[in-house]
Formats: sequence, C-alpha cells, structure tokens
Amino acid sequence: MSEERVIVLKPKRQDFEEIYFDGNQGSLFFSSTTRGKTITTIVVGLILLIMFFFKDDFTKEKFGILYFVSFLFLLCAIFLSVSVNKVSRWKKHVSSYLSKLENCNMYEIRFDQNFFTVNIDGDKETSEWKDFEYFDSNEKYIALEGKYSYMFPKKSMNEKDYSTLKQVLKKNIQE
Repeated sequence: MSEERVIVLKPKRQDFEEIYFDGNQGSLFFSSTTRGKTITTIVVGLILLIMFFFKDDFTKEKFGILYFVSFLFLLCAIFLSVSVNKVSRWKKHVSSYLSKLENCNMYEIRFDQNFFTVNIDGDKETSEWKDFEYFDSNEKYIALEGKYSYMFPKKSMNEKDYSTLKQVLKKNIQE
C-alpha cells in the first residue's frame, strides 16, 4: 500500500448521535458514568428522610447517626454533581463537534503506508500509524484511540470503504 488512499465520508448528525448517545450515554443522571452515583444518592437520601421522620425516637447518644447519614448524603450529592458536570461538558463537546460535522463540505480520510490523515473542511489532523494505541470495530462504527481519537460510523461510508478501512487498521495498528 504505497499509494495514498482516500475515503470520503458523508456525515449525518443522526448517524453519529446513534453511536455517541447509545445506551443513555447522554443522560445526565443515568449515563454509565452517573447511574451508580444517582442511585446511591437516592438511597442515602431516602434513609436520611426516614431517619429524619423518626428523629424524636432517637436517644441523645444515637443522634450522631443522623449527622453521619447527613454527611454521607452531602458527600454523595457532591460526587453526583461532579459526575453530572463531567457528562454535561462531554455532551457540550460532542454537540459542538456534531454541529461542525453537520455543516462541513468535505470530510475525508487519507492514509498511506506511514500516515493517517483526517480532513474536515481543510482542518487536517495527521498521525503516524505508531501514534495509535488501539482500534475497535463492530457492525456500527470504527473507533481509533491515540494521539487523536476518532469514531467513523459505518453509515457514513459505503461498504467497500468500511471494510478497506477496517483491514488497513488491523494491518497497521497492533491491538
């Protein structure tokens, strides 16, 4: 493969959104990042609420438990808010990227024996093959991780280009 190959993508926002937001990834409280923290916060909040209703039954010595559970609830709420903020920033970044793709005139992938280049409206990102650490492919997309990270939906290119890209990545990136 000494000559340069070019694959032109036809990006549709919906194709990218199907992959990025698959499985509640875009949900602030129930994405894979925040689901556990949300459930823990709700459970601790319910325990605190129940304890608050029965606080008159506590002796003076056991009143510290209410303070402890209140502290746990506060801690859970803080961790949840940090995770929600992280997901929110990720969604904003993805939305910005998808808007860029939605309005682009040219989206192409160029590669040869030494280099891999992604060109979106003249904004080029070139990497050597050794810069990539990992790639994953399935029936919906190809993902690349390294100096730059990419995700190419299968729906944005024809079947021949998708299989060619998959074969080239298998050959050039050690999994």
